[in-house]
Amino acid sequence: VSLRLTNTYGPRQLLAHNRQGFIAWFIRKALLGEEIQLFGDGNQLRDMCYVDDAVNALLTAGANDAALGQIYNIGGPRPVSLKEIAETLVRLTRQGSITTIPFPPERKPIDIGDFYTDYAKITGDLGWRPEVELEEGLRRTLAFYGEHREHYL
Repeated sequence: VSLRLTNTYGPRQLLAHNRQGFIAWFIRKALLGEEIQLFGDGNQLRDMCYVDDAVNALLTAGANDAALGQIYNIGGPRPVSLKEIAETLVRLTRQGSITTIPFPPERKPIDIGDFYTDYAKITGDLGWRPEVELEEGLRRTLAFYGEHREHYL
C-alpha cells in the first residue's frame, strides 16, 4: 500500500529553519513573536494533516488487507489558506504579525498555487478520515512547544 501524505504537522516537528516546510516556519515565527511573510495575497490553499491523523491512516492501511496494492491520498479535513493558517497562529500565540509581499521573481515560477487532496478513496475503502481540525491541531502543537521550547527553537 502507498499513502500520499500532504502537509503533515504537529509536535516534534523541526522548527530550526525553513527547509522543513512552511508550517514549521510559520509556527516558529509565531512563537518568537516575529513577522510571518506571505507571498501574494496568502489565499493559496493547502491541505494540512495533523500528525495523529497521518499515523492513524498509516495504521489503518497497514492493518487492513483491503489496502493491499492500493494508493491512497491522505489529507486534512478541509483545504485552508496560508493566510488562515498564519492568522490562526498569531491569534493562538497572541504574538507575531502577518504581512503580504509580492512573489519574489525567482519564486513565482515554482509556486504551486492551490494544492489539496481528495481522500475519499481511503474513506470508502477503509473508513479512514481526518479528525483534527486546523485550529485544534495548532493548539496541540503550540502546547507541546510551550513545554519543550528550548529543545526546538
